[in-house]
Amino acid sequence: MRNVLRTNVTSEIGKLEAVVLHVPGQEVENMTPQNAERALYSDILNLSVVQQEYSNFKGAIEKHAKVYLVKDLLKEVLSNSRAKDTLLEQIYLNEKPDFPKGFLLSLSDEELSRQLIEGVILTPDNLTKYLSKERYALRPLHNFFFTRDSAIAVRDKMLIARMANQVRERESLIMQTIFDFHPAFRTTTINPLQLSKKPEKITIEGGDILVAREDVLLIGLSARTSTQGIDFILEQLESKEQIRHIIVQELPPTPESFIHLDMVFTFVDYDTCMVFEPVVLRPNRYQTIHISIDNGNIHFKNEENLLVALNKLGFDLKPIFCGGTKDPWVQEREQWHSGANFFALAPGKIIGYGRNLYTIEELNKNGFEVLSAADVANGLVDINNYKRYVIALEGSELPRGGGGARCMTMPLLRQDVSW
Repeated sequence: MRNVLRTNVTSEIGKLEAVVLHVPGQEVENMTPQNAERALYSDILNLSVVQQEYSNFKGAIEKHAKVYLVKDLLKEVLSNSRAKDTLLEQIYLNEKPDFPKGFLLSLSDEELSRQLIEGVILTPDNLTKYLSKERYALRPLHNFFFTRDSAIAVRDKMLIARMANQVRERESLIMQTIFDFHPAFRTTTINPLQLSKKPEKITIEGGDILVAREDVLLIGLSARTSTQGIDFILEQLESKEQIRHIIVQELPPTPESFIHLDMVFTFVDYDTCMVFEPVVLRPNRYQTIHISIDNGNIHFKNEENLLVALNKLGFDLKPIFCGGTKDPWVQEREQWHSGANFFALAPGKIIGYGRNLYTIEELNKNGFEVLSAADVANGLVDINNYKRYVIALEGSELPRGGGGARCMTMPLLRQDVSW
Protein backbone atom coordinates (compact mmCIF):
# COMPACT_ATOMS: atom_id res chain seq x y z
CA MET A 1 0.00 0.00 0.00
CA ARG A 2 1.31 3.42 -0.94
CA ASN A 3 2.49 5.62 1.91
CA VAL A 4 0.26 8.63 2.49
CA LEU A 5 1.92 11.93 3.34
CA ARG A 6 0.14 14.22 5.77
CA THR A 7 1.18 17.77 5.00
CA ASN A 8 2.55 19.73 7.95
CA VAL A 9 4.72 22.85 7.98
CA THR A 10 5.17 24.72 11.26
CA SER A 11 8.31 26.71 10.48
CA GLU A 12 10.54 28.00 7.71
CA ILE A 13 13.62 26.13 8.93
CA GLY A 14 12.51 22.72 10.21
CA LYS A 15 14.29 19.79 8.53
CA LEU A 16 12.67 19.35 5.12
CA GLU A 17 11.00 15.98 4.57
CA ALA A 18 9.02 16.49 1.35
CA VAL A 19 8.73 19.18 -1.30
CA VAL A 20 7.04 19.79 -4.66
CA LEU A 21 9.19 20.98 -7.57
CA HIS A 22 8.51 21.56 -11.24
CA VAL A 23 11.31 21.02 -13.72
CA PRO A 24 11.11 23.88 -16.27
CA GLY A 25 9.93 22.51 -19.60
CA GLN A 26 8.83 23.67 -23.01
CA GLU A 27 6.44 26.18 -21.42
CA VAL A 28 9.49 28.35 -20.61
CA GLU A 29 10.46 28.49 -24.29
CA ASN A 30 6.88 28.93 -25.47
CA MET A 31 7.35 32.65 -25.05
CA THR A 32 8.50 35.52 -27.26
CA PRO A 33 9.72 39.05 -26.52
CA GLN A 34 6.23 40.27 -27.45
CA ASN A 35 4.46 38.25 -24.75
CA ALA A 36 7.22 38.08 -22.13
CA GLU A 37 5.76 40.96 -20.12
CA ARG A 38 2.31 39.39 -20.17
CA ALA A 39 3.95 36.20 -18.93
CA LEU A 40 5.43 38.26 -16.03
CA TYR A 41 8.99 38.02 -17.35
CA SER A 42 11.31 40.90 -18.16
CA ASP A 43 13.29 38.71 -20.59
CA ILE A 44 13.08 35.38 -22.37
CA LEU A 45 15.09 32.42 -21.07
CA ASN A 46 17.26 29.79 -22.73
CA LEU A 47 15.58 26.49 -21.84
CA SER A 48 18.59 24.22 -22.32
CA VAL A 49 20.67 26.34 -19.94
CA VAL A 50 17.79 26.70 -17.48
CA GLN A 51 17.41 22.93 -17.34
CA GLN A 52 21.14 22.38 -16.76
CA GLU A 53 21.11 24.84 -13.87
CA TYR A 54 17.86 23.46 -12.47
CA SER A 55 19.28 19.93 -12.54
CA ASN A 56 21.86 20.92 -9.91
CA PHE A 57 19.16 22.62 -7.84
CA LYS A 58 16.91 19.56 -7.92
CA GLY A 59 19.82 17.23 -7.26
CA ALA A 60 20.88 19.20 -4.18
CA ILE A 61 17.31 19.20 -2.82
CA GLU A 62 17.06 15.43 -3.35
CA LYS A 63 20.03 14.93 -1.02
CA HIS A 64 17.88 16.36 1.77
CA ALA A 65 14.25 15.39 1.15
CA LYS A 66 11.72 13.49 -0.95
CA VAL A 67 10.93 15.39 -4.13
CA TYR A 68 7.55 15.23 -5.85
CA LEU A 69 7.34 16.58 -9.41
CA VAL A 70 4.27 18.50 -10.59
CA LYS A 71 4.13 16.85 -14.00
CA ASP A 72 4.14 13.34 -12.49
CA LEU A 73 1.55 14.26 -9.85
CA LEU A 74 -0.73 15.83 -12.45
CA LYS A 75 -0.48 12.87 -14.81
CA GLU A 76 -1.27 10.49 -11.95
CA VAL A 77 -4.22 12.45 -10.59
CA LEU A 78 -5.75 12.77 -14.07
CA SER A 79 -6.32 8.99 -14.03
CA ASN A 80 -9.11 9.81 -11.57
CA SER A 81 -12.04 10.73 -13.83
CA ARG A 82 -13.66 12.86 -11.12
CA ALA A 83 -10.43 14.82 -10.62
CA LYS A 84 -10.05 15.29 -14.38
CA ASP A 85 -13.63 16.49 -14.82
CA THR A 86 -13.34 18.86 -11.86
CA LEU A 87 -10.10 20.39 -13.13
CA LEU A 88 -11.28 20.83 -16.72
CA GLU A 89 -14.58 22.32 -15.55
CA GLN A 90 -12.68 24.92 -13.51
CA ILE A 91 -10.31 25.69 -16.39
CA TYR A 92 -13.20 26.24 -18.80
CA LEU A 93 -15.05 28.36 -16.27
CA ASN A 94 -11.96 30.47 -15.60
CA GLU A 95 -10.24 30.78 -19.00
CA LYS A 96 -13.13 30.07 -21.41
CA PRO A 97 -10.97 28.46 -24.11
CA ASP A 98 -12.48 28.51 -27.61
CA PHE A 99 -12.30 24.81 -28.40
CA PRO A 100 -14.36 21.78 -27.34
CA LYS A 101 -13.60 20.16 -24.01
CA GLY A 102 -13.81 16.86 -25.83
CA PHE A 103 -10.42 17.49 -27.40
CA LEU A 104 -8.74 17.53 -23.99
CA LEU A 105 -10.75 14.52 -22.83
CA SER A 106 -9.52 12.56 -25.86
CA LEU A 107 -5.87 12.96 -24.81
CA SER A 108 -3.95 10.45 -22.74
CA ASP A 109 -3.33 11.45 -19.13
CA GLU A 110 0.33 12.09 -19.89
CA GLU A 111 -0.41 14.20 -22.96
CA LEU A 112 -3.16 16.13 -21.18
CA SER A 113 -0.77 16.83 -18.31
CA ARG A 114 1.80 18.14 -20.78
CA GLN A 115 -0.60 20.39 -22.67
CA LEU A 116 -2.17 21.84 -19.51
CA ILE A 117 1.33 23.01 -18.54
CA GLU A 118 3.01 23.70 -21.89
CA GLY A 119 -0.06 25.13 -23.60
CA VAL A 120 -2.63 24.00 -26.18
CA ILE A 121 -1.78 25.11 -29.71
CA LEU A 122 -4.47 27.20 -31.43
CA THR A 123 -6.09 25.34 -34.32
CA PRO A 124 -6.94 27.81 -37.16
CA ASP A 125 -10.35 26.31 -37.96
CA ASN A 126 -11.97 29.67 -38.76
CA LEU A 127 -10.86 33.03 -40.14
CA THR A 128 -10.70 34.69 -36.73
CA LYS A 129 -8.30 32.07 -35.43
CA TYR A 130 -6.34 32.03 -38.68
CA LEU A 131 -5.70 35.78 -38.39
CA SER A 132 -5.12 35.70 -34.64
CA LYS A 133 -1.73 36.76 -33.31
CA GLU A 134 -2.13 34.22 -30.52
CA ARG A 135 -0.26 30.94 -30.83
CA TYR A 136 -2.09 29.18 -28.01
CA ALA A 137 -5.74 28.44 -27.35
CA LEU A 138 -4.72 27.66 -23.77
CA ARG A 139 -1.63 29.59 -22.75
CA PRO A 140 1.52 27.96 -21.36
CA LEU A 141 2.25 28.18 -17.64
CA HIS A 142 5.56 29.99 -18.02
CA ASN A 143 5.94 30.55 -14.26
CA PHE A 144 5.07 27.11 -12.92
CA PHE A 145 8.62 26.27 -11.85
CA PHE A 146 8.04 28.86 -9.11
CA THR A 147 5.94 26.30 -7.24
CA ARG A 148 6.02 28.36 -4.03
CA ASP A 149 3.21 30.66 -5.14
CA SER A 150 0.29 28.41 -6.09
CA ALA A 151 -0.34 26.61 -2.77
CA ILE A 152 1.01 27.12 0.74
CA ALA A 153 1.30 24.56 3.52
CA VAL A 154 0.36 26.21 6.81
CA ARG A 155 0.45 23.64 9.58
CA ASP A 156 -1.64 20.72 8.31
CA LYS A 157 -3.68 22.68 5.74
CA MET A 158 -2.94 23.72 2.15
CA LEU A 159 -3.94 27.31 1.40
CA ILE A 160 -4.70 27.58 -2.31
CA ALA A 161 -3.40 30.81 -3.75
CA ARG A 162 -5.55 33.38 -5.49
CA MET A 163 -3.05 34.62 -8.04
CA ALA A 164 -2.75 38.32 -8.82
CA ASN A 165 -2.41 37.65 -12.55
CA GLN A 166 -4.77 35.52 -14.62
CA VAL A 167 -1.86 34.02 -16.55
CA ARG A 168 -1.01 32.04 -13.39
CA GLU A 169 -4.46 31.03 -12.12
CA ARG A 170 -4.35 27.57 -13.73
CA GLU A 171 -1.35 26.75 -11.52
CA SER A 172 -3.55 27.04 -8.44
CA LEU A 173 -6.32 24.96 -10.03
CA ILE A 174 -3.84 22.19 -10.80
CA MET A 175 -2.39 22.20 -7.29
CA GLN A 176 -5.80 22.09 -5.63
CA THR A 177 -6.76 19.14 -7.83
CA ILE A 178 -3.59 17.33 -6.80
CA PHE A 179 -4.09 17.94 -3.08
CA ASP A 180 -7.81 17.16 -3.19
CA PHE A 181 -7.56 13.95 -5.20
CA HIS A 182 -4.05 12.47 -5.29
CA PRO A 183 -3.86 9.36 -3.09
CA ALA A 184 -0.30 10.21 -1.99
CA PHE A 185 -1.45 13.16 0.13
CA ARG A 186 -3.78 13.76 3.02
CA THR A 187 -4.60 17.37 3.70
CA THR A 188 -7.41 19.93 3.65
CA THR A 189 -7.39 22.65 1.01
CA ILE A 190 -8.58 26.17 1.76
CA ASN A 191 -9.53 28.15 -1.33
CA PRO A 192 -10.69 31.78 -1.06
CA LEU A 193 -12.66 31.45 -4.29
CA GLN A 194 -14.80 28.78 -2.62
CA LEU A 195 -14.94 30.12 0.93
CA SER A 196 -15.08 33.89 0.59
CA LYS A 197 -18.32 35.73 -0.11
CA LYS A 198 -16.40 38.53 -1.85
CA PRO A 199 -13.36 36.98 -3.54
CA GLU A 200 -12.98 39.62 -6.26
CA LYS A 201 -10.26 41.67 -4.55
CA ILE A 202 -8.57 38.79 -2.77
CA THR A 203 -5.07 37.98 -3.97
CA ILE A 204 -2.69 35.69 -2.09
CA GLU A 205 0.62 34.26 -3.33
CA GLY A 206 2.95 31.90 -1.50
CA GLY A 207 6.04 34.08 -1.76
CA ASP A 208 4.35 36.47 0.66
CA ILE A 209 3.59 33.89 3.36
CA LEU A 210 6.27 32.71 5.80
CA VAL A 211 5.44 30.27 8.58
CA ALA A 212 7.73 31.68 11.27
CA ARG A 213 6.59 29.35 14.03
CA GLU A 214 3.52 27.20 14.60
CA ASP A 215 1.73 30.21 16.13
CA VAL A 216 3.25 33.01 14.00
CA LEU A 217 2.75 33.91 10.33
CA LEU A 218 4.56 36.61 8.39
CA ILE A 219 2.67 37.99 5.41
CA GLY A 220 3.84 40.49 2.81
CA LEU A 221 1.40 43.22 1.79
CA SER A 222 2.56 43.47 -1.79
CA ALA A 223 1.64 43.85 -5.43
CA ARG A 224 0.66 40.16 -5.32
CA THR A 225 -1.05 39.82 -1.90
CA SER A 226 -3.82 42.28 -1.06
CA THR A 227 -5.26 43.53 2.23
CA GLN A 228 -8.39 41.54 1.34
CA GLY A 229 -6.24 38.44 0.92
CA ILE A 230 -4.72 38.93 4.36
CA ASP A 231 -8.20 39.56 5.81
CA PHE A 232 -9.31 36.23 4.33
CA ILE A 233 -6.44 34.43 6.04
CA LEU A 234 -7.31 36.22 9.27
CA GLU A 235 -10.95 35.11 8.96
CA GLN A 236 -9.83 31.49 8.63
CA LEU A 237 -7.80 31.81 11.82
CA GLU A 238 -10.10 34.04 13.86
CA SER A 239 -12.13 31.26 15.46
CA LYS A 240 -9.10 29.05 16.02
CA GLU A 241 -6.16 29.37 18.37
CA GLN A 242 -3.59 27.65 16.13
CA ILE A 243 -2.12 30.86 14.76
CA ARG A 244 -2.10 33.66 17.31
CA HIS A 245 0.09 36.25 15.60
CA ILE A 246 0.29 37.62 12.07
CA ILE A 247 2.99 40.16 11.25
CA VAL A 248 2.21 42.07 8.07
CA GLN A 249 5.10 43.69 6.25
CA GLU A 250 4.27 46.36 3.70
CA LEU A 251 6.39 46.16 0.53
CA PRO A 252 7.14 48.71 -2.18
CA PRO A 253 4.90 48.35 -5.24
CA THR A 254 7.92 48.64 -7.54
CA PRO A 255 10.33 47.45 -8.82
CA GLU A 256 9.29 43.92 -9.74
CA SER A 257 12.07 42.40 -7.62
CA PHE A 258 10.00 43.31 -4.51
CA ILE A 259 6.96 41.30 -5.59
CA HIS A 260 6.97 39.06 -2.49
CA LEU A 261 8.13 39.22 1.12
CA ASP A 262 10.62 36.39 0.55
CA MET A 263 12.49 38.63 -1.90
CA VAL A 264 13.55 40.86 0.99
CA PHE A 265 13.44 38.55 4.03
CA THR A 266 14.00 34.83 4.68
CA PHE A 267 14.83 32.70 7.73
CA VAL A 268 18.13 30.81 7.54
CA ASP A 269 18.60 29.42 11.08
CA TYR A 270 17.10 29.50 14.59
CA ASP A 271 18.79 32.81 15.30
CA THR A 272 19.62 34.18 11.84
CA CYS A 273 17.77 35.74 8.95
CA MET A 274 18.62 37.24 5.57
CA VAL A 275 17.34 40.78 4.99
CA PHE A 276 17.39 43.44 2.34
CA GLU A 277 18.08 46.29 4.73
CA PRO A 278 16.59 49.25 2.77
CA VAL A 279 13.10 47.71 2.88
CA VAL A 280 13.11 45.64 6.06
CA LEU A 281 15.06 47.75 8.55
CA ARG A 282 15.16 51.35 7.33
CA PRO A 283 12.78 53.31 9.60
CA ASN A 284 9.59 55.09 8.54
CA ARG A 285 9.45 53.67 5.05
CA TYR A 286 7.13 50.67 5.01
CA GLN A 287 4.69 49.70 7.73
CA THR A 288 5.04 46.63 9.92
CA ILE A 289 1.73 45.68 11.53
CA HIS A 290 1.37 43.12 14.31
CA ILE A 291 -2.05 41.42 14.35
CA SER A 292 -2.72 39.37 17.45
CA ILE A 293 -5.65 36.97 17.94
CA ASP A 294 -6.77 36.34 21.52
CA ASN A 295 -9.93 34.30 22.13
CA GLY A 296 -11.43 35.56 18.88
CA ASN A 297 -10.51 39.19 19.60
CA ILE A 298 -8.26 40.83 17.03
CA HIS A 299 -5.79 43.58 17.88
CA PHE A 300 -3.67 45.68 15.50
CA LYS A 301 -0.42 47.41 16.40
CA ASN A 302 2.29 49.10 14.38
CA GLU A 303 5.86 47.96 15.06
CA GLU A 304 9.20 49.64 14.40
CA ASN A 305 10.22 46.95 11.92
CA LEU A 306 9.94 43.24 11.22
CA LEU A 307 12.85 42.19 13.45
CA VAL A 308 11.54 44.20 16.40
CA ALA A 309 8.12 42.60 16.02
CA LEU A 310 9.66 39.12 15.90
CA ASN A 311 11.87 39.87 18.89
CA LYS A 312 8.79 40.64 20.97
CA LEU A 313 7.53 37.17 20.11
CA GLY A 314 10.72 35.46 21.24
CA PHE A 315 12.79 35.45 18.05
CA ASP A 316 16.31 36.75 18.68
CA LEU A 317 17.43 37.10 15.08
CA LYS A 318 20.76 38.34 13.80
CA PRO A 319 20.30 39.89 10.34
CA ILE A 320 22.67 39.03 7.52
CA PHE A 321 22.54 41.68 4.83
CA CYS A 322 21.75 40.86 1.22
CA GLY A 323 24.57 42.37 -0.84
CA GLY A 324 26.76 43.03 2.20
CA THR A 325 27.00 46.23 4.19
CA LYS A 326 29.32 48.52 2.24
CA ASP A 327 27.66 49.56 -1.01
CA PRO A 328 23.93 50.29 -1.56
CA TRP A 329 24.38 49.71 -5.29
CA VAL A 330 25.67 46.18 -4.66
CA GLN A 331 22.76 45.55 -2.28
CA GLU A 332 20.28 46.57 -4.96
CA ARG A 333 21.98 44.52 -7.68
CA GLU A 334 22.05 41.36 -5.60
CA GLN A 335 18.49 41.78 -4.32
CA TRP A 336 17.38 42.09 -7.96
CA HIS A 337 18.74 38.60 -8.57
CA SER A 338 17.03 37.09 -5.51
CA GLY A 339 19.94 37.69 -3.15
CA ALA A 340 17.66 37.56 -0.10
CA ASN A 341 15.66 34.58 -1.35
CA PHE A 342 17.15 31.57 0.47
CA PHE A 343 15.46 28.26 1.16
CA ALA A 344 16.18 26.42 4.39
CA LEU A 345 16.68 22.66 4.06
CA ALA A 346 17.20 22.42 7.84
CA PRO A 347 18.31 24.90 10.52
CA GLY A 348 21.50 26.56 9.24
CA LYS A 349 21.45 24.55 5.99
CA ILE A 350 20.28 26.65 3.08
CA ILE A 351 20.41 27.02 -0.69
CA GLY A 352 20.50 30.15 -2.85
CA TYR A 353 22.14 31.72 -5.89
CA GLY A 354 25.94 31.72 -5.90
CA ARG A 355 26.11 34.66 -8.31
CA ASN A 356 25.32 36.99 -5.39
CA LEU A 357 28.94 37.05 -4.28
CA TYR A 358 28.69 39.67 -1.55
CA THR A 359 25.67 37.96 0.01
CA ILE A 360 27.44 34.59 -0.03
CA GLU A 361 30.51 36.24 1.50
CA GLU A 362 28.37 37.64 4.34
CA LEU A 363 26.97 34.18 5.01
CA ASN A 364 30.48 32.74 5.08
CA LYS A 365 31.59 35.40 7.56
CA ASN A 366 28.71 34.27 9.77
CA GLY A 367 29.77 30.65 9.85
CA PHE A 368 28.14 29.18 6.74
CA GLU A 369 30.44 26.91 4.75
CA VAL A 370 29.99 27.51 1.03
CA LEU A 371 29.23 24.35 -0.97
CA SER A 372 28.70 24.05 -4.71
CA ALA A 373 25.23 22.85 -5.74
CA ALA A 374 26.79 20.83 -8.56
CA ASP A 375 29.13 19.11 -6.09
CA VAL A 376 26.30 18.35 -3.68
CA ALA A 377 24.02 17.07 -6.46
CA ASN A 378 26.73 14.82 -7.87
CA GLY A 379 27.76 13.41 -4.51
CA LEU A 380 31.20 15.05 -4.53
CA VAL A 381 30.53 16.68 -1.16
CA ASP A 382 29.28 14.89 1.95
CA ILE A 383 26.80 17.33 3.47
CA ASN A 384 26.91 15.38 6.74
CA ASN A 385 30.41 16.76 7.34
CA TYR A 386 29.08 20.29 7.74
CA LYS A 387 26.94 21.68 10.54
CA ARG A 388 26.10 25.00 8.87
CA TYR A 389 26.28 25.62 5.13
CA VAL A 390 24.96 27.48 2.13
CA ILE A 391 24.63 25.55 -1.11
CA ALA A 392 25.56 28.00 -3.84
CA LEU A 393 23.54 27.39 -7.00
CA GLU A 394 25.56 28.72 -9.90
CA GLY A 395 23.68 30.00 -12.90
CA SER A 396 22.84 32.85 -15.20
CA GLU A 397 19.45 31.89 -16.67
CA LEU A 398 17.45 30.79 -13.63
CA PRO A 399 18.00 34.10 -11.78
CA ARG A 400 16.70 35.99 -14.81
CA GLY A 401 13.37 34.24 -14.35
CA GLY A 402 12.69 36.55 -11.40
CA GLY A 403 12.83 34.19 -8.42
CA GLY A 404 15.21 32.28 -6.19
CA ALA A 405 15.47 29.00 -4.31
CA ARG A 406 12.51 29.67 -2.00
CA CYS A 407 10.39 30.67 -4.99
CA MET A 408 11.13 27.33 -6.68
CA THR A 409 10.00 25.14 -3.77
CA MET A 410 6.66 24.11 -2.25
CA PRO A 411 7.38 22.40 1.09
CA LEU A 412 4.83 19.81 2.16
CA LEU A 413 6.40 18.43 5.31
CA ARG A 414 9.02 19.70 7.74
CA GLN A 415 10.09 18.31 11.07
CA ASP A 416 8.84 20.37 13.99
CA VAL A 417 11.42 22.72 15.50
CA SER A 418 12.25 22.63 19.20
CA TRP A 419 12.55 26.33 19.96
